[in-house]
Amino acid sequence: MDHGLEQDVREAFERITRTLIERKQTISTMESCTAGLLSSLLTDTEGASGIFRGAYVTYSNEAKVMAGVPAGIIQNYSVYSRETAAAMAAACRKAFRADIGVGITGSFSNADPANPEASVPGEVYFAIETSSGTETFFLQLPVGGSRFSSKLSAARAVASELMKLPELSEERQGTA
Repeated sequence: MDHGLEQDVREAFERITRTLIERKQTISTMESCTAGLLSSLLTDTEGASGIFRGAYVTYSNEAKVMAGVPAGIIQNYSVYSRETAAAMAAACRKAFRADIGVGITGSFSNADPANPEASVPGEVYFAIETSSGTETFFLQLPVGGSRFSSKLSAARAVASELMKLPELSEERQGTA
C-alpha cells in the first residue's frame, strides 16, 4: 500500500473538514465502492460533528433505492453511472439537509457478481451536489492492487473536486 497516498488523502480531508467547520457548511455522503471511507475521513478531524450530517453506505442496489435513489435510474442507466452517482448525492443531501451531498459508485478490481453486465473494473462515478447544482465525475482507476488503495485513490479524486467548490475553495477564503 502507498502510505504517501494515504497521508495525502488524510491531509486533504482534514483541510476539507476544517474549512467546512470554519465556513459553517454541512456535508453528507452516500457511498458504495468506498464503503464509508469518505465519511470516516471527514470525521477524523475534531469538531466534525458540527458539519457532518450523516451518511449511507449503500453497497447493494436495494440499499441505494431504500436510501432514496429512484429504482428507475439504476434500471435505465445502471448502478455504475453518472446518473446514479448524481441521484445518490441528491438523496443524501436531501435526507440529511446538508449543504453538500456526495455520491460515489463503481467497481474496483473485479466485476460485480450482482451487476455483471454493468460492472467494468476500474470505473468509478461520483457526484457532488450543492445548492448551485450537481456535478458528476468519471474516474478510471488501475485494475489490480489492494481494494484499500483503490478506495484511497477514489477518495483523493473526490477531495480534489470538493476543494474546487466555492464553499471550500481558497479564493473564497476570508469572505466567509
